[in-house]
Amino acid sequence: MTTITQLEYVVAVDKFRHFGKAAAACFVTQPTLSMQLQKLEEDLGVIVFDRSKNPILPTMEGEAVIKQAKIVISEHKKIKDVINLSKKTLEGEFKLAVIPTLAPYVIPLFAKSFSNKFPNINLTIEETKTEDIIKQIERDELDAGLLVTPLHNNALIERVLYYEPFYLFVDPKHELSKKNKVEQTDLSLSEIWLLNKGNCFRDQVLNICAEKNPDKKQKENLHFESGNFETLKNMVLKYSGYTLLPHMAVSELSTSKSKLVREFIRPVPTREVSIVHGRSFLKERVIDAIEKEILDALPKELRSLKNKDVEIVEIY
Repeated sequence: MTTITQLEYVVAVDKFRHFGKAAAACFVTQPTLSMQLQKLEEDLGVIVFDRSKNPILPTMEGEAVIKQAKIVISEHKKIKDVINLSKKTLEGEFKLAVIPTLAPYVIPLFAKSFSNKFPNINLTIEETKTEDIIKQIERDELDAGLLVTPLHNNALIERVLYYEPFYLFVDPKHELSKKNKVEQTDLSLSEIWLLNKGNCFRDQVLNICAEKNPDKKQKENLHFESGNFETLKNMVLKYSGYTLLPHMAVSELSTSKSKLVREFIRPVPTREVSIVHGRSFLKERVIDAIEKEILDALPKELRSLKNKDVEIVEIY
């Protein structure tokens, strides 16, 4: 008889395409995992994985087994969620992912207060890219994500938390530093430092520049992109040019660096930040609690910012 544990081993081997790594991820020895997979194959009468390949690959029949195994595991996990719905206190597992440009600022806002208020919730938070978070939510591998929206994905529900304006962080010797406020048409791709590919904040900045300055080119002799705002700020200070920063990154600047920040003329280019989840409402109470903790901890200026005052920059 096929067990949930055997199906979890199947999914793990499919993920890692390696028996040793899959066994380590499942906290069992490789012989134990291999023996259980062999029992499953004998029970089903099919070979799930082609062991002659390197890395290991599923067989045609194995693909179908893996697909169904993921569904069974997902539905099995929901049994506990159904039981938890009837309880007065919140408890259980909750997996949340946050994109890198939000994580340093948003997670510290609510993580401690949430864990103190809800000690029976085992909250796991990971930092990863937008496209990976979307896929994991759709596969029921994550319960929710903190993302920049809109995503234009009908399979997901977006709860808008706040709007966060962009600011220009500019080299003090640059001509734009002489302005009190800047316009989007002032920006040039030849002078702006960007986050690396796959980052939605980068896509937003490119969208701003592409729409307002379609003919301006990137730097000719130096091509550098970073994974964090701190490096971009240092490139502005040590090299030249400018970069864009979100409000919460600007609020953490020292007094001297704050003098290098310039606001945009309205409508201000802005990102929309939401908590995103699938269409199962089994963990809605936990999502409600996370949403409240974030909203209660937001800086006053972000809580009061309205849609009409800003220009939402699309990430796609």
